[in-house]
Amino acid sequence: MSKESKTAVRVTALRKKSLGSRIMDNWQLYLLLLIPVVLTIVYKYIPMYGIQIAFRNFKASDGYMGSEWVGLYWFKRFFSSPNCWRMIRNTILISLYSLLWTFPIPIILSLIINQLRFRRYKRLVQTILYAPHFISIMVVCGMLRIFLSPSGGLINLIFGTSIDFLTESSAFRTIYIASGIWQDAGWGCIIYLATLANVDPGLYEAAKIDGASVFQRIKNIDLPELLPMAILNLIMAAGGLMNVGFEKVWLLQTDLNKAASDVIAVYVYQQGIENAKYSYSTAVGLFNTAVNIILLLIVNKIASKVSDVEFV
Repeated sequence: MSKESKTAVRVTALRKKSLGSRIMDNWQLYLLLLIPVVLTIVYKYIPMYGIQIAFRNFKASDGYMGSEWVGLYWFKRFFSSPNCWRMIRNTILISLYSLLWTFPIPIILSLIINQLRFRRYKRLVQTILYAPHFISIMVVCGMLRIFLSPSGGLINLIFGTSIDFLTESSAFRTIYIASGIWQDAGWGCIIYLATLANVDPGLYEAAKIDGASVFQRIKNIDLPELLPMAILNLIMAAGGLMNVGFEKVWLLQTDLNKAASDVIAVYVYQQGIENAKYSYSTAVGLFNTAVNIILLLIVNKIASKVSDVEFV
C-alpha cells in the first residue's frame, strides 16, 4: 500500500470517530485550548451584552432592562451634532495617512537589515530600532512637547524659529504620524525579518551564480516571500482604520489644534467618562466598530481577488 493510500485510510478512520472520541483521544490539547476559549468568552463576548445601552436611555439605577428603549435616537443625535463630520474626517485622514506612511516602512527596513552581513552590527541596528517601541506613549508625548517647545525646543533651535507646533492644526497629523513611525517601525519589521529568515539560502546562491544584483534578488526572492505577510498585515491594519490611538491624541491635543485632532476615540472618552453619557458614548463607539468591520471585510475581499491570501 502506498504512502498516500495509508494517509487516506487514516483520514477516513478519523472521520468515522465521534466528536467525543476525538476529544478523548486528544484531551490534553483540548484542555490547553479551554483556557483561552474561556478567557475570550468572559472578556470579549459576555461584555457584548452591554451594547444594548446604545439603544436605551441607560440609567444605572434602572439597570439594562429597566432603562427606556429609544432605538436609534443616540445615533441620530451623533450624526446631527455640529462636530460629527469633522471628527469622522479627522479620524479617517489620520488613519489613512498613518497607514500610507507606516505600512511600507517596516517592509523597507526588513529588506535593508536582511542585507547586512555582519551579525553584531545587524543585532545592534535591530536593538536601536526596537528600543523606541518600549517607551510609553506618555513619555513619547512628553519628549515631543520638549522637542517642539517654542522656547528652547530642539526643532526650533535647529531652524532658528520660535513656533509652537502643537498649537498648529496643520502640523498635528505630521507630528502624530512621524512619532508613530519612529516608535513602531522597528518593531513592525520583526515579523518580516522572521519571514525572510525562512527563505532557502540556496535561492540567493543560485541568483548570485546567475549574476543577479542585490536589487534583483530583493525583487525576485524577498518581495514575493513577504507579499502574503504584507497582505495579512494590511488587512488587519484596515480593520482598525477608524481606531486612532486615543492616548497620543489625548496627550497632544490642545484647544488650538482641535480642528485636526478632534477624533472619535477622544469624543467617546469625553462623553462616556467625563460627562457620564453612557448610552451616547456607546452608540458612537458602536458606529466606529461597525465601520471597522465593514472596512475589514472589503479589504479582505479585495486582497483575496488580487492574491491567494484571505484573513477572514
